[in-house]
Amino acid sequence: MIETSREEKISIAIEIAIRLGVLAIILLVSFLILKPFIGVVLWGVIIAVALSPVVTMIVKRFNHRKWVIIGMSVTIILALIIPTYMLSGKMISSSENVMLMVQEGNLTIPPPTDKVKEWPVIGEKAYLIWDNASTNLKDTLAPFKDKIQNIATSVLSALGSGLGTIFMFIGAMIIASLFLLNSENSVKFYQNILCRFLGKEKGLEWANLSALTVRSVAVGVLGVAVIQAIFALLGLLIMDVPFAIILAFIIMFLTIIQLPALIIIAPVIAYVFSYADGSSATIFAIYMLIVGASDGILKPILMGRGVDIPMLVILIGAIGGMILMGMIGLFVGAVIFALSYKLFELWINQVNYETAKE
Repeated sequence: MIETSREEKISIAIEIAIRLGVLAIILLVSFLILKPFIGVVLWGVIIAVALSPVVTMIVKRFNHRKWVIIGMSVTIILALIIPTYMLSGKMISSSENVMLMVQEGNLTIPPPTDKVKEWPVIGEKAYLIWDNASTNLKDTLAPFKDKIQNIATSVLSALGSGLGTIFMFIGAMIIASLFLLNSENSVKFYQNILCRFLGKEKGLEWANLSALTVRSVAVGVLGVAVIQAIFALLGLLIMDVPFAIILAFIIMFLTIIQLPALIIIAPVIAYVFSYADGSSATIFAIYMLIVGASDGILKPILMGRGVDIPMLVILIGAIGGMILMGMIGLFVGAVIFALSYKLFELWINQVNYETAKE
């Protein structure tokens, strides 16, 4: 009788192991199938959550939720496609012209003005290199050939990555519009998942916290980017810098993807010093450097607003998530860290409750 019971237990254990193995294989294959789409779907969810209050506000005024969402989606997609097409077309055309001029030996650089000598720290050296390049470009650039090739490769790689990111955002916007069109079922599905793991009360609370955290980070990221771009545009227009609107747009884009605006601001400052008087150029340089560094002040102010979580927790989660997972980590990291904080807070409060009970 004991032997039979033992054989039955072994048989049951083997059957359970087989079922778990088959289930694990199914889940693994499903994950591999979904893996290429996880990033764009997550972005779609984040965009949908961030835009949901805006959509609700517009619908209250104009009704027709479906057309509001479609119109907003088309506007955002066109706002991404049109500048990208225009900039990429100009860059390709300019690159072809430069390559042709280099091959024919017709590429010339205008000589520097005496204002270049007044640049802080690097003025004299920059003037000498620039002057030599204006008379004999090929020989002047020869010592820097490897560095120029590395920089060109990095720039092309960054441009390719940027174009890929833009196309991913377009796909994510389409997915976000589908979520927004079916928002009630989407929200209910997410709430049901959390309720399944945490219970109804905590599941609904954490679902709401997740949405508020995503919106808080979106306001922090996009708000800072827009503010920086506006103030940068004002400075560029005052100094009559060419392509001011395009430069401001690039600064906004760099801020959104969490790259320093100094990448654009530094060359612009150098350019202004080449033609403006010393006082004006210095004031412009200080102003633009303040604009470039303003994100460090604005992010802590804007992030965490409207969320019952300390701002520092949101900020650490966003920055840590970005370091770990890239741009999408700004949102995912903030949400996960916020939920972890609430879990830790719940654990601490449970200890306090038990102590008070005793």
